[in-house]
Amino acid sequence: MASLCFTSATPNPNFPQSKSKKSLKLTQTHLTELNENDKNYPTLYKSYFHSISSLCKERRIQEAVDLLTQMESEDLQIGPEIYGELLQGCVYERAIHTGQQIHARILKNGDFFARNEYIDTKLVIFYAKCDVLDVANRLFFRLRVKNVFSWAAVIGLNCRMGFNEEALIGLVEMQEMGIFPDNFVVPNVLKACGALALVGVGRTVHGYTLKVGFDGCVFVGSSLIDMYGKCGFLDDARKVFDGMIERNVVAWNSMIVSYVQNGLNEEAIKVFHEMRSEGIELTRVSLMSFLSASANLDALEEGKQGHAIAIIGGLELDNIFGSSILNFYSKVGLIEDAELAFSIIVEKDIVTWNLLISSYVRHGLVEKAFNMCHLMKSKNLRFDCVTLASILAAAADTSNLKLGKEGHCYCIRNNLESDVVVASSIVDMYAKCERIDDAKGVFNSITNRDIVTWNILLAAYADFGLSGEALRIFYQMQLEGVSPNVISWNSVILGFLRNGQLDEAKDMFSQMQSLGVQPNVITWTTLIAGLVQNGHGNEAILVFQNMQEAGIKPSAASITCALSACKDVASLRNGRAFHGYVTRRDLCLLTPIATSLVDMYGKCGNTHQAKRVFDMVLTKELPLYNAMISGYALHGQAVEALALYKYLQKEGIDPDNITFTNLLYACNHAGLINEGLELFCSMISKHCVNPSMEHYGCVVSLLCRCGNLDEALRLVVKMPYDPDAHIIGSLLAACRAHHEIELADYLSKHLLQLEPENPGNYVAISNAYAAAGSWNEVSKVRDLMKEKGLRKYPGCSWIQIGEEVHVFLAGDRSHSNTEEIYAILASLGMEMRFNAEILCS
Repeated sequence: MASLCFTSATPNPNFPQSKSKKSLKLTQTHLTELNENDKNYPTLYKSYFHSISSLCKERRIQEAVDLLTQMESEDLQIGPEIYGELLQGCVYERAIHTGQQIHARILKNGDFFARNEYIDTKLVIFYAKCDVLDVANRLFFRLRVKNVFSWAAVIGLNCRMGFNEEALIGLVEMQEMGIFPDNFVVPNVLKACGALALVGVGRTVHGYTLKVGFDGCVFVGSSLIDMYGKCGFLDDARKVFDGMIERNVVAWNSMIVSYVQNGLNEEAIKVFHEMRSEGIELTRVSLMSFLSASANLDALEEGKQGHAIAIIGGLELDNIFGSSILNFYSKVGLIEDAELAFSIIVEKDIVTWNLLISSYVRHGLVEKAFNMCHLMKSKNLRFDCVTLASILAAAADTSNLKLGKEGHCYCIRNNLESDVVVASSIVDMYAKCERIDDAKGVFNSITNRDIVTWNILLAAYADFGLSGEALRIFYQMQLEGVSPNVISWNSVILGFLRNGQLDEAKDMFSQMQSLGVQPNVITWTTLIAGLVQNGHGNEAILVFQNMQEAGIKPSAASITCALSACKDVASLRNGRAFHGYVTRRDLCLLTPIATSLVDMYGKCGNTHQAKRVFDMVLTKELPLYNAMISGYALHGQAVEALALYKYLQKEGIDPDNITFTNLLYACNHAGLINEGLELFCSMISKHCVNPSMEHYGCVVSLLCRCGNLDEALRLVVKMPYDPDAHIIGSLLAACRAHHEIELADYLSKHLLQLEPENPGNYVAISNAYAAAGSWNEVSKVRDLMKEKGLRKYPGCSWIQIGEEVHVFLAGDRSHSNTEEIYAILASLGMEMRFNAEILCS
């Protein structure tokens, strides 16, 4: 296709031309008078012809046919030009049945008309414009002489029907016959290039338009903009747009639509404002594209402005334009405004209903979505594939297996399960309801599996950490001729990471690059998050740096994962670097990033800096409060944590279970028994938060630390959970302080049953027996540890200097600067003792 050879051709002499507003009206009485008074046949025929032609142009096709009937009744010889005018009139009105009647009359009048080149061409144009593909093609192939008009009609028909390859093949055949495209053919050819993303062929056509002088044609220019936009070459589209001598509303709309389709929503809004400043009258397409760009940017004010322009311009909220406004309000989260737009749409079709239902599902308003479905049924509207996909998505998001099965049954009863979108939604529903076998069963029953369906099943296995099965599916899809895309690779990598197979995940990451599949931001973020979750924080930070070097712009999720890595390895230096990065890009006030910064600074020991970031955010949400309270709790600043909790309540924000976990942890470390118990009671009675095992563990630990072993035991007996190792460990530590040897013996056995391979438990039990003086039991515990090959790994401290991390254990003398370090420690010890003696004297 790229080697298409275009030669000069004369542009269509009829382009551009304006349609005459005048019409010649010839009544039946007038014709009768002509017949009586003027026996000149050519004059009479000419009058009939002009009358029929005028009626057709005025779209009064039935009156024109009546005149034809009158001519036949008067035995007037009817020429091909009259049939041609009538067929053209049927084209204007897309009057398929009337056109077929005229075709029948032509056939009835014999081969003179049926084999007339002019009539044959008009018939091809008529059937093509009315989208009757089979008849148009059959007539076209029968044509003895194919001209530019018949080629234009058939190429345009193929484009409208989505047969873009056939349209381009027609272009080649047309040239081989020595017929060159005019300014009606070129826009259709460019449309086919855009649909197939064949920018090379499109550029060849562009060169042809410049060669023959079509570059001044506004319709060709608009088609070039549309083609380059669909192929993703926005700079070329803009060059065409800026170079146009005349730009009509179609050209402006093509530029705006191209920007929106390629995610350049800000540029689309700029062009829209330029269009208004130029005084170009806005159309529905202009406003719909503007609303779409505003929705994608979450630009509330701009979208409302577009709605206001539509109201002032008197644009009726039909099902298409109304759906665009509804979509905008639902995307920016203004569901009530979306509902209002829905209520005033003049004629609601199934698309409009589906749009509101899917909006409800997307915002978690599942009950409202179901109510809309019931209302649809009450109005005798049948669910289509989109409706079912929304219902199944709601079932998947809420893990409502019962609802999902009902939706599946409806699909089977109404023969909708063969639709690939619906089938994919069923697979996704079963997977998210943790019925992976059912998901696989539905998947196996799908005959026309596409890449989306394969990716849904891949993602399901990956989410469950079933990396082996995910990899098998990955290879199976290739054996069945489906090439994996970047989403497929992402799922396999995720599956390995979920299963802790870091080397395999990194190997897949390298493989996809070597095969020419470029990792996207989700790929990089998945790898970073997986490394963090598997305790490889330093490596995660390096991967983040590699992502930047690869030219991938990090997302908010990427940055929060990187900050989590800094938090996990307590790398304040890297955390500050990330803080600088997000500050330079004006990202630090985004709630997820600000929350991660506060959490990172808190975990790295800098609560002062965490508070500075916290104070910078004007509109604070609960996760940000939780991160700050957690930072205070971690460093024993219980008073500050409780004060922030009171401020949170004052602001009208309801605390959640994470809030109370952090507060109870703070009270536990500070020994604030009364405050902790009060919080625990308030959590249940006032805030209706059901206490988890972690909450009970904090309170038990608090009671044990304060010497209330009996109260702690009573709470353990009453709680609705079997105590975990953490709670038993707290009780065991309290037994050591109270010399409760019998209870300690009972708890020890229970603890070892829960975690038989945890060396810390053996040390805790040994310490409890040692405190009670039961040295024989201490010896037994130590011997048991040796038998199992367990050893307690000591805690360590570390400090980062430059790029190097220095790790220290208690009594460690392995560091290369050990002598110097211990000398400084000895010097500091002597100085401290000296100062203490001065203070005491």
